[in-house]
Amino acid sequence: MKVNKIIALRIMLSVTLVAGLASCSKKSNSNSTSRGTGWNVSSSKGGFSNAASKTQETGPGLVFVEGGTFTKGLVQDDVMHDWNNIPTQQHVMSFYMDETEVTNLMYLEYLEWLKKVYPPTEENYKNIYEGASPDTLVWRNRLGYNETMTNNYLRHPAYANYPVVGVNWVQAVEFSRWRTDRVNEAVLEKNGFLKKNAKSLDVSAESTFSTETYLTAPTLTYGGNEEIVLKGASKSGKKGPKPDKDGKVTEEKNVYAQRSTGILLPEYRLPTESEWEYAAAADVGQREYNIYKGQKKYPWSGSYTRSGKRSNKGFQLANFKQGNGDYGGIAGWSDDGADITNAVKSYPANDFGLYDMAGNVAEWVADVYRPIVDIETNDFNYFRGNIYTKNKIGKDGKIDIITGKNIVYDTLSNGKLVAVYLPGEIAQVPVDDNETYLRQNFSTSDNINYRDGDKQSSKYYKFGGADADKGKMSEKETMYNAPKNNIKIDSLGNLERKYDKSNKRTTMINDAVRVYKGGSWRDRAYWLDPAQRRYFPQDMATDYIGFRCAMSRVGSKANTKKSPRN
Repeated sequence: MKVNKIIALRIMLSVTLVAGLASCSKKSNSNSTSRGTGWNVSSSKGGFSNAASKTQETGPGLVFVEGGTFTKGLVQDDVMHDWNNIPTQQHVMSFYMDETEVTNLMYLEYLEWLKKVYPPTEENYKNIYEGASPDTLVWRNRLGYNETMTNNYLRHPAYANYPVVGVNWVQAVEFSRWRTDRVNEAVLEKNGFLKKNAKSLDVSAESTFSTETYLTAPTLTYGGNEEIVLKGASKSGKKGPKPDKDGKVTEEKNVYAQRSTGILLPEYRLPTESEWEYAAAADVGQREYNIYKGQKKYPWSGSYTRSGKRSNKGFQLANFKQGNGDYGGIAGWSDDGADITNAVKSYPANDFGLYDMAGNVAEWVADVYRPIVDIETNDFNYFRGNIYTKNKIGKDGKIDIITGKNIVYDTLSNGKLVAVYLPGEIAQVPVDDNETYLRQNFSTSDNINYRDGDKQSSKYYKFGGADADKGKMSEKETMYNAPKNNIKIDSLGNLERKYDKSNKRTTMINDAVRVYKGGSWRDRAYWLDPAQRRYFPQDMATDYIGFRCAMSRVGSKANTKKSPRN
């Protein structure tokens, strides 16, 4: 009987509470009222930010690319018989991409910032600027005179709006990370969370801004300088109380911007191969084709490289090599207006508004190269190259912030040092069993070799055998036995090189080669097809590979406030 009374009492209380909440909901239509609980969730009332209605802003230099399905891979005859891009149906989520390639001027801004904040004259930072600098010697040819480009292409103002080259994949990734921090730094300042003109202050190496550091531990940003990092800033950029829509003044809480604030942008990064190919093909504007069969050959309509429009009929639509000894055409009426690269936006954009997705320079993408694109287990946002990490926690239980004494460098195959973690950033370590135990979707930190390139992928692997359990395999039995050159720096700082002189190497493919897409000024028209894919070592550079950045889209698929289905 006592139990039944308790149950009845609980039912009565529940009914009373529901009725009360229903009454409250009739009185208030405020966005600060939770639809789940009826509570006021306004940040000014001690709750959290109700930013559900915010949409992602388009970052500087980016163009919105609405995602969808497309045929990934070569849809024309494979005359080279590579068979490394067999057509498959894929789906890509919406994202943003740079309107043009990263230019010399954009990259010089990065270099000047590094020189200012990390002076090369100081011992701790002497390798940072040099490690980020493009290799201008890529222009040299043993049987050609190219010293003009070697000396001028990067820095002369005549080439300011030309795509940067001589940048390897590692350097392109680091530029993208730097760009993320500078853009979000400006966003926070605009919204009153940083002191006005903070990004132009004379910051030192130990007091710089990092997006991830700000989100994880705001008090450690700018070296913990609270004169720059503001708390509880209003939309007007001023601290302190502000009136609400009814004119009532309330005291704001001491809070920093968070992901839930909705103003910080996701990271700039290299596009995946699928994203790049989808954006280059731009099937969105080709309604006359059956896009499900992938009938498109170039980023523009038709099967020819020349324009058919009356205003510019016969003009080339991209910058590429016309034939042997013909990089631009006859003087006075040049076919493509360029002999080497050309200024960005010199040719028409595709239907996404993206320029030079064919020709000018080929472009790095994020993927590790494999001859076979394994889509058996995934046809959604395909990407090979995932390495999952987490923030490093020190012995004191706090996150480990990089300082000038523990800068993390990557030693390239030529011995050059490139800084991959700079002062002010959070040190990263691979994920461990705490994140992978009993998971179904991933089990290791490094997933580059998943289903291809690992020991089990070798035709010599003996499933269930004794050697299989121990993971023992001879060098000749591995899937990819690329040369292994040993580069290291001794205790005196001298570079030691030990070349791999083995004559048993059968491939150049390993986990450090990356895909690059699109044709360049050095390539024939065959390579202008968005589906074409080639590879190059991630720590080497050329005079025909550049890059552009991408950014993920959060929220709705379409870039409209209202769904077309409504």
